[in-house]
Amino acid sequence: MRLEIGKINITDIRFAEESKIENGVLYVNAEDLKPVVLEDEKIKDVCFDIAKPGESVRITPVKDVIEPRVKVEGKGGVFPGWVSKVDTVGSGKTLALKGMALVTAGKIVGFQEGVIDMTGPGAAYTPFSKTLNLVMVCEPVENLKQHDYEAAVRKAGFRVAAKIGELARGIEPDDTVVYETLGIKEGIEKYPDLPRVGYVAMLQTQGLLHDTYVYGVDAKKIIPTIISPTEAMDGAIVSGNCVSACDKNPTYIHQNNPVVEDLFAQHGKTINFVCEIITNENVYLADKERSSNMTAKLCRMLDLDGIILTQEGFGNPDTDLIMNCKKIEAEGVKTVIVTDEYAGRDGMSQSLADADVAADAVVTGGNANEVIILPKLDKVIGTLDYINKIAGASDKTLREDGSLEVELQVITASTNEMGFGTLSAR
Repeated sequence: MRLEIGKINITDIRFAEESKIENGVLYVNAEDLKPVVLEDEKIKDVCFDIAKPGESVRITPVKDVIEPRVKVEGKGGVFPGWVSKVDTVGSGKTLALKGMALVTAGKIVGFQEGVIDMTGPGAAYTPFSKTLNLVMVCEPVENLKQHDYEAAVRKAGFRVAAKIGELARGIEPDDTVVYETLGIKEGIEKYPDLPRVGYVAMLQTQGLLHDTYVYGVDAKKIIPTIISPTEAMDGAIVSGNCVSACDKNPTYIHQNNPVVEDLFAQHGKTINFVCEIITNENVYLADKERSSNMTAKLCRMLDLDGIILTQEGFGNPDTDLIMNCKKIEAEGVKTVIVTDEYAGRDGMSQSLADADVAADAVVTGGNANEVIILPKLDKVIGTLDYINKIAGASDKTLREDGSLEVELQVITASTNEMGFGTLSAR
């Protein structure tokens, strides 16, 4: 598959009477966007706000982060299975609004929504303090069940992101990057001397409110399968979960997966980037065994020399992570794990809930239990009503002076397990 990503650099966001992109500025008419959100009767009201890097602004509770895009050539459209039909994406040309994001927020759903600080010490830990953020704060109707509320906000976010992305249609991109994968036989013939490398992405699927979707299908219902990495880059995988904010993969990170980007950067030079394998993270032992068995089988069938393995979440998924690692290694395929740690506030506890001698090459995104003080900021987009309940907080989090004592766990993407962040260790 050959995919062109045309990058349109957004340098500012402003509210205006007309929604448009002009000279790098995104102008937004919020009143035009409201009907797009409110077409779902589960959402009572919505308001839009703007948060820019360096401003004294805190966004919480954060649910998802999405990069607006529009498909201008090739099969399919944006967010297949949600906004567009389920045609296979990953080829043709897609325009992406770079430097900005749509952030969805609102009342708490699963006690694991996050915080994005646009300035101060917390800003250093989240990649989304560097983006211009259009924030969509949704108010649910009364007595709405949590999973229905999550679904309503998730779908509304995709609709709004698609609406904004359409503004880019017809605009000449500032830069264009081409990503291309070859068929199995063609790749072997073209790169006979390069190691065959794959990427195994574990998708969060551990029950209600712990969902990831592939072409609109809840990944709990899939068995491990092969996709082109360009499909994931083109919106085939989206987030629908409420795992801890620090290592959650928002939709934005699936769209801009740094593992995929880095493997493509070496494709044809030092490696032959063969494919992406997607698998799920399960609750029951039999399901964990089935998925890890099939993942290892696919690695062997493809004659891979090595893979990079990423997970989402912690604790229970650590078992899936280690199962995948040791079984893939047993097939003779070298494996590198990308994860994060829950090593206690003092860093002295066991970092992962499971371990094996096969896991001898590990990249860490940091210790999510590390404590940080977030100072009071001038403005809150969303609400602080639930800040003491978010995972990584406590009943003492909101202090008398308005500052927050929290673990990194509350900060969106602070210890991201795809490496979409700034933390690591040696």
